[in-house]
Amino acid sequence: MRVLKNIHGAPAPQSEPIAGRETGMVRNAAGGYVFPVTDWIRLERFLILGTEGGTYYTDARTLTLGNAAVVRRCLEADGSRTVETIVEISVRGRAPSNDPALFALAMAASFGDPKDRRAAGEALPRVARIGTHLLHFVSFVNDMRGWGRSIKRAVGRWYTDQELDRLTRQVLKYRQRDGWSHRDVLRLTHPKCASGQRLNDLMRWVTHPDTTQVDPKQLPLVDAFQRLQRAETVSETAGLLKEHAWLSREMVPTEHLAQKAVWEALLPNLPMTALVRNLPVMTRLDALRPLADATRAVTARLTDPEALRAARVHPLALLVASRTYGQGRSERGSSTWTPTPAVAEALEQACVLAFDHLEPMAGRVYLAVDVSGSMGWSHVAGLSNLTAREAAAAMAMVIARHADRHVIKGFSAAGGGGPSSGGWAHRTAMQALPITGSSTLREAVEATTDLPFGGTDCALPMLDALERGIEADVFIVLTDNETWAGRMHPSEALRQYRRRTGIPARLVVVGMTATECSIADPEDAGMLDVVGFDTAAPNVIREFVGGVAA
Repeated sequence: MRVLKNIHGAPAPQSEPIAGRETGMVRNAAGGYVFPVTDWIRLERFLILGTEGGTYYTDARTLTLGNAAVVRRCLEADGSRTVETIVEISVRGRAPSNDPALFALAMAASFGDPKDRRAAGEALPRVARIGTHLLHFVSFVNDMRGWGRSIKRAVGRWYTDQELDRLTRQVLKYRQRDGWSHRDVLRLTHPKCASGQRLNDLMRWVTHPDTTQVDPKQLPLVDAFQRLQRAETVSETAGLLKEHAWLSREMVPTEHLAQKAVWEALLPNLPMTALVRNLPVMTRLDALRPLADATRAVTARLTDPEALRAARVHPLALLVASRTYGQGRSERGSSTWTPTPAVAEALEQACVLAFDHLEPMAGRVYLAVDVSGSMGWSHVAGLSNLTAREAAAAMAMVIARHADRHVIKGFSAAGGGGPSSGGWAHRTAMQALPITGSSTLREAVEATTDLPFGGTDCALPMLDALERGIEADVFIVLTDNETWAGRMHPSEALRQYRRRTGIPARLVVVGMTATECSIADPEDAGMLDVVGFDTAAPNVIREFVGGVAA
Protein backbone atom coordinates (compact mmCIF):
# COMPACT_ATOMS: atom_id res chain seq x y z
CA MET A 1 0.00 0.00 0.00
CA ARG A 2 1.26 3.48 -0.82
CA VAL A 3 0.13 5.82 1.92
CA LEU A 4 -0.88 9.39 1.25
CA LYS A 5 2.01 11.75 0.81
CA ASN A 6 2.70 14.55 3.30
CA ILE A 7 1.78 18.09 2.35
CA HIS A 8 4.58 20.09 0.79
CA GLY A 9 5.02 23.46 -0.84
CA ALA A 10 3.30 26.72 -0.05
CA PRO A 11 -0.50 26.51 -0.33
CA ALA A 12 -2.43 29.14 -2.22
CA PRO A 13 -4.29 31.55 0.07
CA GLN A 14 -8.04 31.72 -0.46
CA SER A 15 -7.65 35.25 -1.81
CA GLU A 16 -5.80 33.81 -4.84
CA PRO A 17 -6.80 31.11 -7.33
CA ILE A 18 -4.97 27.77 -7.21
CA ALA A 19 -2.00 27.74 -9.56
CA GLY A 20 -2.84 26.01 -12.83
CA ARG A 21 -6.60 26.13 -12.17
CA GLU A 22 -7.19 29.87 -12.49
CA THR A 23 -9.61 29.57 -15.42
CA GLY A 24 -11.91 27.23 -13.50
CA MET A 25 -12.29 29.42 -10.41
CA VAL A 26 -14.32 32.54 -9.66
CA ARG A 27 -14.08 35.24 -7.00
CA ASN A 28 -16.95 35.13 -4.51
CA ALA A 29 -18.60 38.00 -2.59
CA ALA A 30 -16.18 37.60 0.31
CA GLY A 31 -13.17 37.98 -1.96
CA GLY A 32 -12.17 34.30 -1.97
CA TYR A 33 -11.69 32.08 -5.01
CA VAL A 34 -13.98 29.05 -5.30
CA PHE A 35 -15.02 26.41 -7.83
CA PRO A 36 -18.45 27.46 -9.15
CA VAL A 37 -21.36 25.09 -9.62
CA THR A 38 -22.39 25.89 -13.19
CA ASP A 39 -25.56 24.72 -14.87
CA TRP A 40 -23.46 22.23 -16.83
CA ILE A 41 -22.26 20.69 -13.58
CA ARG A 42 -25.86 20.62 -12.36
CA LEU A 43 -26.89 18.92 -15.61
CA GLU A 44 -24.31 16.18 -15.06
CA ARG A 45 -25.50 15.83 -11.47
CA PHE A 46 -29.07 15.36 -12.70
CA LEU A 47 -28.09 12.81 -15.34
CA ILE A 48 -26.00 10.77 -12.90
CA LEU A 49 -27.73 11.29 -9.56
CA GLY A 50 -31.30 11.96 -10.71
CA THR A 51 -31.27 15.36 -8.97
CA GLU A 52 -29.39 18.58 -9.69
CA GLY A 53 -28.40 19.03 -6.03
CA GLY A 54 -25.37 17.31 -4.54
CA THR A 55 -27.26 14.27 -3.23
CA TYR A 56 -27.61 10.70 -4.52
CA TYR A 57 -30.73 8.94 -3.20
CA THR A 58 -30.71 5.14 -3.28
CA ASP A 59 -34.49 4.97 -3.08
CA ALA A 60 -36.37 5.76 -6.27
CA ARG A 61 -37.20 9.44 -6.57
CA THR A 62 -39.81 10.54 -9.08
CA LEU A 63 -38.38 12.45 -12.03
CA THR A 64 -40.38 15.63 -12.60
CA LEU A 65 -40.01 18.80 -14.64
CA GLY A 66 -39.65 20.62 -11.33
CA ASN A 67 -36.47 18.81 -10.30
CA ALA A 68 -35.07 18.96 -13.83
CA ALA A 69 -35.27 22.73 -14.35
CA VAL A 70 -31.55 22.74 -15.14
CA VAL A 71 -32.20 20.71 -18.30
CA ARG A 72 -34.39 23.50 -19.66
CA ARG A 73 -31.80 26.14 -18.79
CA CYS A 74 -29.08 24.18 -20.57
CA LEU A 75 -31.31 23.61 -23.60
CA GLU A 76 -31.89 27.36 -23.82
CA ALA A 77 -28.16 28.08 -23.45
CA ASP A 78 -26.80 25.42 -25.82
CA GLY A 79 -29.14 22.67 -26.99
CA SER A 80 -26.51 20.78 -28.98
CA ARG A 81 -24.16 20.58 -26.01
CA THR A 82 -27.04 19.46 -23.80
CA VAL A 83 -27.96 16.57 -26.10
CA GLU A 84 -24.29 15.61 -26.48
CA THR A 85 -23.92 15.52 -22.68
CA ILE A 86 -27.01 13.33 -22.32
CA VAL A 87 -25.66 10.89 -24.90
CA GLU A 88 -22.14 10.80 -23.44
CA ILE A 89 -23.26 10.01 -19.90
CA SER A 90 -25.76 7.40 -21.08
CA VAL A 91 -23.47 5.62 -23.55
CA ARG A 92 -20.54 5.45 -21.13
CA GLY A 93 -22.74 3.96 -18.42
CA ARG A 94 -21.77 6.63 -15.91
CA ALA A 95 -25.14 6.66 -14.14
CA PRO A 96 -26.70 3.91 -11.99
CA SER A 97 -29.95 4.34 -13.95
CA ASN A 98 -30.57 5.39 -17.54
CA ASP A 99 -33.91 6.98 -16.61
CA PRO A 100 -32.61 10.54 -15.98
CA ALA A 101 -30.94 10.53 -19.42
CA LEU A 102 -34.16 9.31 -21.05
CA PHE A 103 -36.13 11.96 -19.15
CA ALA A 104 -33.72 14.73 -20.21
CA LEU A 105 -33.77 13.53 -23.82
CA ALA A 106 -37.58 13.59 -23.72
CA MET A 107 -37.35 17.20 -22.52
CA ALA A 108 -35.01 18.06 -25.40
CA ALA A 109 -37.39 16.40 -27.86
CA SER A 110 -40.37 18.21 -26.33
CA PHE A 111 -39.11 21.67 -25.38
CA GLY A 112 -36.03 22.32 -27.52
CA ASP A 113 -36.02 24.48 -30.63
CA PRO A 114 -36.42 22.67 -33.99
CA LYS A 115 -32.68 22.01 -34.26
CA ASP A 116 -32.52 20.59 -30.73
CA ARG A 117 -35.59 18.43 -31.27
CA ARG A 118 -34.00 17.03 -34.40
CA ALA A 119 -30.75 16.32 -32.52
CA ALA A 120 -32.69 14.61 -29.72
CA GLY A 121 -34.49 12.43 -32.25
CA GLU A 122 -31.23 11.42 -33.90
CA ALA A 123 -29.76 10.58 -30.48
CA LEU A 124 -32.71 8.41 -29.42
CA PRO A 125 -31.25 5.03 -30.55
CA ARG A 126 -28.01 5.74 -28.65
CA VAL A 127 -29.79 6.55 -25.38
CA ALA A 128 -32.76 4.17 -25.73
CA ARG A 129 -30.65 1.12 -26.56
CA ILE A 130 -33.19 -1.56 -25.64
CA GLY A 131 -36.95 -1.89 -25.84
CA THR A 132 -37.62 -1.03 -22.21
CA HIS A 133 -35.65 2.22 -22.62
CA LEU A 134 -37.84 3.22 -25.55
CA LEU A 135 -41.04 2.59 -23.60
CA HIS A 136 -39.70 4.67 -20.68
CA PHE A 137 -38.91 7.49 -23.14
CA VAL A 138 -42.39 7.26 -24.66
CA SER A 139 -43.96 7.49 -21.21
CA PHE A 140 -41.88 10.57 -20.35
CA VAL A 141 -42.77 12.28 -23.65
CA ASN A 142 -46.45 11.55 -23.18
CA ASP A 143 -46.38 13.21 -19.74
CA MET A 144 -44.74 16.35 -21.15
CA ARG A 145 -46.13 18.20 -24.14
CA GLY A 146 -47.27 15.13 -26.04
CA TRP A 147 -46.61 13.92 -29.55
CA GLY A 148 -45.33 16.27 -32.21
CA ARG A 149 -44.33 15.16 -35.69
CA SER A 150 -40.60 15.18 -34.92
CA ILE A 151 -41.06 12.86 -31.92
CA LYS A 152 -43.27 10.50 -33.91
CA ARG A 153 -40.66 10.35 -36.69
CA ALA A 154 -37.82 9.71 -34.22
CA VAL A 155 -39.68 6.93 -32.40
CA GLY A 156 -40.74 5.41 -35.72
CA ARG A 157 -37.12 5.34 -36.92
CA TRP A 158 -36.14 3.51 -33.70
CA TYR A 159 -38.09 0.58 -35.16
CA THR A 160 -37.37 0.91 -38.87
CA ASP A 161 -33.61 1.55 -38.66
CA GLN A 162 -32.78 -1.54 -36.60
CA GLU A 163 -31.58 -4.89 -37.92
CA LEU A 164 -34.65 -7.12 -38.11
CA ASP A 165 -33.60 -9.97 -35.80
CA ARG A 166 -32.41 -7.55 -33.12
CA LEU A 167 -35.63 -5.57 -33.32
CA THR A 168 -37.65 -8.77 -33.09
CA ARG A 169 -35.86 -9.79 -29.88
CA GLN A 170 -36.47 -6.35 -28.41
CA VAL A 171 -40.23 -6.34 -29.02
CA LEU A 172 -40.54 -9.92 -27.75
CA LYS A 173 -38.45 -9.49 -24.60
CA TYR A 174 -39.60 -6.04 -23.49
CA ARG A 175 -43.29 -6.18 -24.40
CA GLN A 176 -44.74 -3.67 -21.92
CA ARG A 177 -43.40 -0.99 -19.56
CA ASP A 178 -44.92 2.04 -17.83
CA GLY A 179 -48.37 1.27 -19.21
CA TRP A 180 -47.10 1.29 -22.81
CA SER A 181 -46.68 -1.60 -25.23
CA HIS A 182 -44.97 -1.66 -28.62
CA ARG A 183 -48.43 -2.14 -30.10
CA ASP A 184 -49.50 1.19 -28.57
CA VAL A 185 -46.40 2.98 -29.84
CA LEU A 186 -46.61 1.65 -33.39
CA ARG A 187 -50.29 2.51 -33.66
CA LEU A 188 -49.47 6.06 -32.56
CA THR A 189 -46.39 6.66 -34.71
CA HIS A 190 -47.27 4.75 -37.94
CA PRO A 191 -43.63 4.31 -39.03
CA LYS A 192 -42.99 3.99 -42.77
CA CYS A 193 -41.29 0.68 -43.53
CA ALA A 194 -39.21 0.99 -46.68
CA SER A 195 -36.66 -1.70 -45.82
CA GLY A 196 -38.49 -4.86 -46.85
CA GLN A 197 -41.47 -7.13 -46.52
CA ARG A 198 -40.19 -8.92 -43.42
CA LEU A 199 -40.13 -5.69 -41.39
CA ASN A 200 -43.64 -4.86 -42.59
CA ASP A 201 -44.76 -8.34 -41.55
CA LEU A 202 -43.23 -7.86 -38.08
CA MET A 203 -44.94 -4.49 -37.63
CA ARG A 204 -48.26 -5.95 -38.72
CA TRP A 205 -47.91 -8.82 -36.23
CA VAL A 206 -47.00 -6.47 -33.34
CA THR A 207 -50.04 -4.27 -33.96
CA HIS A 208 -52.47 -7.10 -34.85
CA PRO A 209 -51.12 -10.27 -33.18
CA ASP A 210 -54.46 -12.09 -33.10
CA THR A 211 -55.30 -11.71 -36.77
CA THR A 212 -51.86 -11.84 -38.44
CA GLN A 213 -50.68 -15.18 -39.84
CA VAL A 214 -46.94 -15.58 -39.24
CA ASP A 215 -44.83 -17.22 -41.96
CA PRO A 216 -42.11 -19.25 -40.15
CA LYS A 217 -39.73 -18.64 -43.05
CA GLN A 218 -40.21 -14.87 -42.96
CA LEU A 219 -40.33 -14.40 -39.16
CA PRO A 220 -38.72 -17.48 -37.56
CA LEU A 221 -38.15 -15.73 -34.22
CA VAL A 222 -41.79 -14.72 -33.92
CA ASP A 223 -42.83 -18.25 -34.88
CA ALA A 224 -40.64 -19.74 -32.12
CA PHE A 225 -42.02 -17.22 -29.61
CA GLN A 226 -45.60 -18.09 -30.55
CA ARG A 227 -44.89 -21.79 -30.17
CA LEU A 228 -43.40 -21.06 -26.73
CA GLN A 229 -46.53 -19.16 -25.74
CA ARG A 230 -48.77 -22.00 -26.95
CA ALA A 231 -46.75 -24.79 -25.30
CA GLU A 232 -48.99 -26.88 -23.08
CA THR A 233 -46.43 -29.13 -21.42
CA VAL A 234 -43.24 -28.50 -19.50
CA SER A 235 -41.28 -30.79 -21.80
CA GLU A 236 -42.47 -28.85 -24.85
CA THR A 237 -41.41 -25.54 -23.25
CA ALA A 238 -38.01 -26.93 -22.20
CA GLY A 239 -37.47 -28.36 -25.68
CA LEU A 240 -38.11 -25.01 -27.34
CA LEU A 241 -35.72 -23.24 -24.93
CA LYS A 242 -32.99 -25.75 -25.77
CA GLU A 243 -33.68 -25.47 -29.50
CA HIS A 244 -33.72 -21.66 -29.55
CA ALA A 245 -31.02 -20.37 -27.19
CA TRP A 246 -32.06 -16.74 -27.75
CA LEU A 247 -35.44 -17.28 -26.04
CA SER A 248 -35.16 -15.55 -22.66
CA ARG A 249 -36.79 -15.95 -19.28
CA GLU A 250 -39.01 -12.91 -19.94
CA MET A 251 -40.60 -14.73 -22.90
CA VAL A 252 -41.61 -17.84 -20.96
CA PRO A 253 -45.25 -18.02 -19.80
CA THR A 254 -45.39 -17.29 -16.07
CA GLU A 255 -46.95 -20.62 -15.13
CA HIS A 256 -44.05 -22.53 -16.67
CA LEU A 257 -41.45 -20.60 -14.65
CA ALA A 258 -42.53 -22.65 -11.64
CA GLN A 259 -41.13 -25.83 -13.22
CA LYS A 260 -37.65 -27.24 -12.59
CA ALA A 261 -37.15 -28.53 -16.14
CA VAL A 262 -37.76 -25.06 -17.57
CA TRP A 263 -35.04 -23.52 -15.41
CA GLU A 264 -32.64 -26.33 -16.29
CA ALA A 265 -33.24 -25.46 -19.95
CA LEU A 266 -32.79 -21.71 -19.32
CA LEU A 267 -29.66 -22.14 -17.21
CA PRO A 268 -26.95 -22.46 -19.92
CA ASN A 269 -27.90 -19.12 -21.49
CA LEU A 270 -28.78 -17.03 -18.44
CA PRO A 271 -26.67 -13.84 -18.22
CA MET A 272 -24.55 -13.69 -15.07
CA THR A 273 -26.71 -11.10 -13.30
CA ALA A 274 -29.88 -13.07 -14.06
CA LEU A 275 -28.18 -16.26 -12.88
CA VAL A 276 -27.23 -14.72 -9.54
CA ARG A 277 -30.66 -13.17 -9.07
CA ASN A 278 -32.49 -16.45 -9.73
CA LEU A 279 -30.37 -18.84 -7.65
CA PRO A 280 -33.02 -18.92 -4.87
CA VAL A 281 -35.77 -19.79 -7.38
CA MET A 282 -33.76 -22.63 -8.93
CA THR A 283 -32.82 -23.95 -5.50
CA ARG A 284 -36.41 -23.86 -4.29
CA LEU A 285 -37.48 -25.83 -7.39
CA ASP A 286 -34.80 -28.47 -6.66
CA ALA A 287 -32.86 -27.64 -9.84
CA LEU A 288 -29.61 -27.13 -7.87
CA ARG A 289 -29.35 -30.33 -5.86
CA PRO A 290 -26.00 -31.32 -4.34
CA LEU A 291 -23.79 -33.07 -6.92
CA ALA A 292 -26.24 -32.36 -9.79
CA ASP A 293 -24.91 -31.38 -13.24
CA ALA A 294 -26.77 -28.07 -13.04
CA THR A 295 -25.15 -27.31 -9.69
CA ARG A 296 -21.71 -28.06 -11.09
CA ALA A 297 -22.40 -25.77 -14.07
CA VAL A 298 -23.57 -22.93 -11.81
CA THR A 299 -20.60 -23.14 -9.45
CA ALA A 300 -18.19 -23.23 -12.41
CA ARG A 301 -19.66 -20.01 -13.83
CA LEU A 302 -19.76 -18.24 -10.47
CA THR A 303 -16.08 -18.95 -9.86
CA ASP A 304 -14.87 -18.17 -13.39
CA PRO A 305 -12.80 -14.96 -13.06
CA GLU A 306 -13.18 -14.07 -16.74
CA ALA A 307 -16.95 -14.56 -16.70
CA LEU A 308 -17.21 -12.29 -13.65
CA ARG A 309 -14.97 -9.71 -15.29
CA ALA A 310 -17.02 -9.71 -18.50
CA ALA A 311 -20.31 -9.42 -16.58
CA ARG A 312 -18.96 -6.53 -14.46
CA VAL A 313 -20.92 -7.68 -11.41
CA HIS A 314 -20.01 -5.49 -8.43
CA PRO A 315 -18.75 -7.40 -5.36
CA LEU A 316 -21.31 -5.58 -3.24
CA ALA A 317 -24.10 -7.06 -5.40
CA LEU A 318 -22.57 -10.51 -4.94
CA LEU A 319 -22.25 -9.92 -1.20
CA VAL A 320 -25.96 -9.10 -1.02
CA ALA A 321 -26.82 -12.15 -3.14
CA SER A 322 -24.63 -14.36 -0.98
CA ARG A 323 -26.26 -13.11 2.21
CA THR A 324 -29.78 -13.53 0.80
CA TYR A 325 -29.06 -17.00 -0.56
CA GLY A 326 -27.36 -18.18 2.62
CA GLN A 327 -30.23 -17.11 4.88
CA GLY A 328 -32.68 -19.23 2.87
CA ARG A 329 -35.54 -16.76 2.76
CA SER A 330 -36.62 -13.76 0.75
CA GLU A 331 -36.28 -10.28 2.24
CA ARG A 332 -39.47 -9.02 0.61
CA GLY A 333 -41.62 -12.08 -0.03
CA SER A 334 -42.48 -15.23 1.88
CA SER A 335 -40.53 -17.73 -0.21
CA THR A 336 -37.98 -19.99 1.46
CA TRP A 337 -35.37 -22.50 0.28
CA THR A 338 -32.65 -24.73 1.68
CA PRO A 339 -29.29 -23.38 0.43
CA THR A 340 -27.12 -25.81 -1.50
CA PRO A 341 -23.69 -25.72 0.22
CA ALA A 342 -21.70 -25.76 -3.04
CA VAL A 343 -23.68 -22.83 -4.45
CA ALA A 344 -23.38 -20.84 -1.22
CA GLU A 345 -19.62 -21.41 -1.20
CA ALA A 346 -19.33 -20.44 -4.88
CA LEU A 347 -21.19 -17.18 -4.22
CA GLU A 348 -18.79 -16.30 -1.42
CA GLN A 349 -15.85 -17.06 -3.70
CA ALA A 350 -17.39 -14.98 -6.50
CA CYS A 351 -17.62 -12.02 -4.14
CA VAL A 352 -13.90 -12.28 -3.37
CA LEU A 353 -12.98 -12.66 -7.05
CA ALA A 354 -15.11 -9.69 -8.08
CA PHE A 355 -13.08 -7.34 -5.87
CA ASP A 356 -10.15 -7.88 -8.23
CA HIS A 357 -12.11 -6.73 -11.29
CA LEU A 358 -13.13 -3.24 -10.22
CA GLU A 359 -11.80 -0.22 -12.05
CA PRO A 360 -9.16 1.73 -10.13
CA MET A 361 -10.30 4.68 -8.03
CA ALA A 362 -8.55 7.88 -9.00
CA GLY A 363 -6.69 10.11 -6.59
CA ARG A 364 -5.62 9.93 -2.96
CA VAL A 365 -8.43 8.74 -0.70
CA TYR A 366 -9.01 9.36 3.01
CA LEU A 367 -11.78 6.97 4.16
CA ALA A 368 -13.39 7.67 7.55
CA VAL A 369 -15.58 4.90 9.02
CA ASP A 370 -18.12 5.06 11.83
CA VAL A 371 -17.14 2.30 14.30
CA SER A 372 -20.02 2.72 16.75
CA GLY A 373 -21.88 -0.32 18.07
CA SER A 374 -25.06 0.47 16.16
CA MET A 375 -23.20 -0.18 12.89
CA GLY A 376 -23.45 -3.87 13.77
CA TRP A 377 -27.24 -4.02 13.92
CA SER A 378 -28.56 -1.13 11.85
CA HIS A 379 -29.48 -2.18 8.32
CA VAL A 380 -28.63 -0.29 5.19
CA ALA A 381 -31.27 1.68 3.30
CA GLY A 382 -31.07 -0.02 -0.09
CA LEU A 383 -29.42 -3.25 1.11
CA SER A 384 -31.69 -4.49 3.85
CA ASN A 385 -29.91 -7.78 4.44
CA LEU A 386 -26.56 -6.15 5.19
CA THR A 387 -25.63 -4.34 8.37
CA ALA A 388 -24.06 -0.93 8.04
CA ARG A 389 -20.80 -2.39 9.37
CA GLU A 390 -20.68 -5.06 6.65
CA ALA A 391 -21.40 -2.53 3.91
CA ALA A 392 -18.75 -0.16 5.30
CA ALA A 393 -16.24 -3.00 5.52
CA ALA A 394 -16.93 -3.95 1.90
CA MET A 395 -16.43 -0.34 0.81
CA ALA A 396 -13.20 -0.18 2.81
CA MET A 397 -12.00 -3.29 0.96
CA VAL A 398 -12.79 -1.59 -2.36
CA ILE A 399 -10.75 1.45 -1.31
CA ALA A 400 -7.87 -0.67 0.02
CA ARG A 401 -7.62 -2.68 -3.18
CA HIS A 402 -8.34 -0.09 -5.83
CA ALA A 403 -7.30 3.32 -4.52
CA ASP A 404 -3.56 3.34 -5.14
CA ARG A 405 -2.94 5.79 -2.26
CA HIS A 406 -5.24 5.78 0.73
CA VAL A 407 -5.68 5.90 4.48
CA ILE A 408 -8.57 4.24 6.34
CA LYS A 409 -9.49 5.55 9.78
CA GLY A 410 -12.33 5.24 12.29
CA PHE A 411 -14.08 7.81 14.48
CA SER A 412 -12.78 6.61 17.85
CA ALA A 413 -13.07 7.83 21.44
CA ALA A 414 -9.54 6.65 22.07
CA GLY A 415 -6.86 9.21 22.73
CA GLY A 416 -3.78 9.52 20.67
CA GLY A 417 -3.36 13.17 19.84
CA GLY A 418 -4.57 15.03 16.83
CA PRO A 419 -7.70 17.12 16.48
CA SER A 420 -10.83 16.06 18.30
CA SER A 421 -14.39 17.19 18.86
CA GLY A 422 -16.56 17.31 21.97
CA GLY A 423 -15.58 17.66 25.59
CA TRP A 424 -12.93 15.57 27.33
CA ALA A 425 -15.46 12.89 28.32
CA HIS A 426 -16.65 12.54 24.74
CA ARG A 427 -13.39 13.09 22.92
CA THR A 428 -13.47 11.84 19.33
CA ALA A 429 -10.37 11.40 17.23
CA MET A 430 -9.43 9.56 14.05
CA GLN A 431 -7.76 6.17 14.58
CA ALA A 432 -6.14 4.08 11.83
CA LEU A 433 -7.97 0.85 10.97
CA PRO A 434 -5.94 -2.26 10.00
CA ILE A 435 -7.67 -2.87 6.66
CA THR A 436 -5.37 -3.64 3.71
CA GLY A 437 -5.67 -4.82 0.14
CA SER A 438 -5.34 -8.43 1.31
CA SER A 439 -7.97 -8.21 4.07
CA THR A 440 -10.98 -10.52 3.89
CA LEU A 441 -14.47 -9.25 4.59
CA ARG A 442 -14.42 -10.95 7.99
CA GLU A 443 -11.12 -9.24 8.87
CA ALA A 444 -12.44 -5.87 7.66
CA VAL A 445 -15.57 -6.23 9.80
CA GLU A 446 -13.48 -7.19 12.83
CA ALA A 447 -11.26 -4.14 12.27
CA THR A 448 -14.28 -1.88 12.82
CA THR A 449 -15.64 -3.81 15.81
CA ASP A 450 -15.03 -3.37 19.53
CA LEU A 451 -13.27 -0.03 19.23
CA PRO A 452 -14.16 2.76 21.66
CA PHE A 453 -16.32 4.87 19.40
CA GLY A 454 -16.86 8.59 19.19
CA GLY A 455 -19.40 10.81 17.46
CA THR A 456 -19.36 11.04 13.68
CA ASP A 457 -18.11 14.59 13.28
CA CYS A 458 -17.76 14.87 9.51
CA ALA A 459 -15.30 17.76 9.79
CA LEU A 460 -12.72 15.67 11.65
CA PRO A 461 -11.17 13.86 8.64
CA MET A 462 -10.14 17.17 7.04
CA LEU A 463 -8.87 18.56 10.34
CA ASP A 464 -6.96 15.34 11.02
CA ALA A 465 -5.39 15.47 7.55
CA LEU A 466 -4.31 19.07 8.14
CA GLU A 467 -2.90 18.23 11.57
CA ARG A 468 -0.92 15.25 10.28
CA GLY A 469 0.15 16.70 6.93
CA ILE A 470 -1.80 14.23 4.81
CA GLU A 471 -2.48 15.04 1.16
CA ALA A 472 -5.88 13.77 0.01
CA ASP A 473 -7.93 14.40 -3.11
CA VAL A 474 -11.14 13.05 -1.60
CA PHE A 475 -12.53 12.40 1.87
CA ILE A 476 -15.23 9.71 2.20
CA VAL A 477 -17.27 9.33 5.42
CA LEU A 478 -19.35 6.17 6.05
CA THR A 479 -21.85 6.23 8.91
CA ASP A 480 -25.22 4.78 9.98
CA ASN A 481 -26.16 7.76 12.12
CA GLU A 482 -27.50 11.18 11.42
CA THR A 483 -24.30 13.01 10.65
CA TRP A 484 -23.53 16.06 12.70
CA ALA A 485 -21.02 18.86 12.84
CA GLY A 486 -18.79 19.60 15.80
CA ARG A 487 -16.97 22.85 16.29
CA MET A 488 -16.75 23.36 12.51
CA HIS A 489 -19.15 22.56 9.67
CA PRO A 490 -17.73 19.93 7.28
CA SER A 491 -18.04 22.27 4.30
CA GLU A 492 -15.98 24.88 6.14
CA ALA A 493 -13.41 22.26 7.17
CA LEU A 494 -13.15 21.18 3.53
CA ARG A 495 -12.70 24.78 2.39
CA GLN A 496 -10.06 25.29 5.08
CA TYR A 497 -8.25 22.17 3.89
CA ARG A 498 -8.36 23.40 0.30
CA ARG A 499 -7.21 26.87 1.31
CA ARG A 500 -4.24 25.68 3.39
CA THR A 501 -3.07 22.90 1.06
CA GLY A 502 -3.95 24.20 -2.40
CA ILE A 503 -5.58 20.82 -3.14
CA PRO A 504 -9.09 20.99 -4.71
CA ALA A 505 -10.26 18.19 -2.41
CA ARG A 506 -13.72 16.64 -2.46
CA LEU A 507 -15.97 15.27 0.28
CA VAL A 508 -18.47 12.38 0.12
CA VAL A 509 -20.72 11.69 3.14
CA VAL A 510 -22.62 8.38 3.05
CA GLY A 511 -25.54 8.13 5.49
CA MET A 512 -26.20 4.40 5.13
CA THR A 513 -29.47 4.24 7.04
CA ALA A 514 -30.60 7.78 6.31
CA THR A 515 -33.62 9.00 4.38
CA GLU A 516 -32.24 12.52 4.12
CA CYS A 517 -28.78 14.03 4.44
CA SER A 518 -27.72 17.66 4.19
CA ILE A 519 -23.97 17.81 4.74
CA ALA A 520 -23.08 18.69 1.14
CA ASP A 521 -23.19 22.32 0.10
CA PRO A 522 -25.23 22.30 -3.15
CA GLU A 523 -23.22 25.30 -4.33
CA ASP A 524 -19.95 23.36 -3.98
CA ALA A 525 -19.09 21.15 -6.95
CA GLY A 526 -16.78 19.11 -4.73
CA MET A 527 -19.29 17.78 -2.19
CA LEU A 528 -21.68 14.83 -2.45
CA ASP A 529 -24.22 13.32 -0.04
CA VAL A 530 -25.24 9.68 -0.53
CA VAL A 531 -28.52 8.81 1.18
CA GLY A 532 -28.66 5.07 1.82
CA PHE A 533 -26.21 2.69 0.17
CA ASP A 534 -27.11 0.36 -2.71
CA THR A 535 -25.08 -1.68 -5.20
CA ALA A 536 -24.85 1.36 -7.52
CA ALA A 537 -23.49 3.71 -4.84
CA PRO A 538 -19.80 2.65 -5.13
CA ASN A 539 -19.81 3.48 -8.85
CA VAL A 540 -21.50 6.83 -8.19
CA ILE A 541 -18.75 7.58 -5.67
CA ARG A 542 -16.01 6.42 -8.06
CA GLU A 543 -17.35 8.69 -10.82
CA PHE A 544 -17.50 11.61 -8.39
CA VAL A 545 -13.98 10.94 -7.09
CA GLY A 546 -12.75 10.88 -10.68
CA GLY A 547 -14.04 14.42 -11.05
CA VAL A 548 -16.71 13.66 -13.64
CA ALA A 549 -19.82 13.45 -11.47
CA ALA A 550 -19.46 16.71 -9.61
